[in-house]
Amino acid sequence: MFYTDGKLQYPVRVENPDPLFARALQQAIGGVEGEIRVAMQYFFQACGARGNPKFRDLLMNTAAEELGHIEMLATAVALNLEGAPLSLREEVANDPVGGAVLGGINLKNLLSAGLSAMPVDSDGVPFDMSHIYASGNIAADMTANVTAESTGRILAVRLYNMTNDPGMKDMLSFLIARDTMHQNQWMAALEELGGPQDVFPIPNSFPQEQENQEFSYSFLGFTVGDDNPAPGRWSEGSSIDGKGEFKPTPMAPLGKKPVLGPAKPNSGAQKEQM
Repeated sequence: MFYTDGKLQYPVRVENPDPLFARALQQAIGGVEGEIRVAMQYFFQACGARGNPKFRDLLMNTAAEELGHIEMLATAVALNLEGAPLSLREEVANDPVGGAVLGGINLKNLLSAGLSAMPVDSDGVPFDMSHIYASGNIAADMTANVTAESTGRILAVRLYNMTNDPGMKDMLSFLIARDTMHQNQWMAALEELGGPQDVFPIPNSFPQEQENQEFSYSFLGFTVGDDNPAPGRWSEGSSIDGKGEFKPTPMAPLGKKPVLGPAKPNSGAQKEQM
């Protein structure tokens, strides 16, 4: 169950309306790095979380927070659009395509939403939920969430550096700070699950003796010749999960060339293939 009191999670103000920046903000709403993505990702992870209920609580609370971020950004988009100079709006009315392009307005915001935000990215492409990762494995989900918050923070920092509007910088500084917290909380959850030695490899429920352990910790090189790949932490020393030793391994083909059977009659193949 969700509740709303009609108030914003954090103040949103625009001192110098900028239709082009409104378009950029759409990426933070409906882009693959945006708030719709993380809100739905945490929500569906929470709905499917099994085991200790505190992880469901963690995920659902953060999903609710992200819904508030969508509300903030949608308000910012609308304020940047509705406060655009009247002359710009007249120009758009007289020449919808040319005026909108010159003014930086996303045509969807104008034609489909009446100068309001939409669940689309900065090019007007609708968010299609294809980047929602909810695996049913709490460790895999927490690992995916670190990546989601990392790319989200990168985007927020880029947006912060794109604007000189004090209100927008203030709002984005809040969102950047929350991304900092979220990265840390997902890492803390992984630590509480046991850290690298207990969490990895994911899923830790699969017996490693049933995998081909010759290749469990080999960094495979596919360079020409017998040279080992360039050394790094990933190719020498103890593995991160503490269950093996990294080693560099030039890879040679272990299988033969594939040989397929003839094509079946009435399959649309050439007669030479049958």
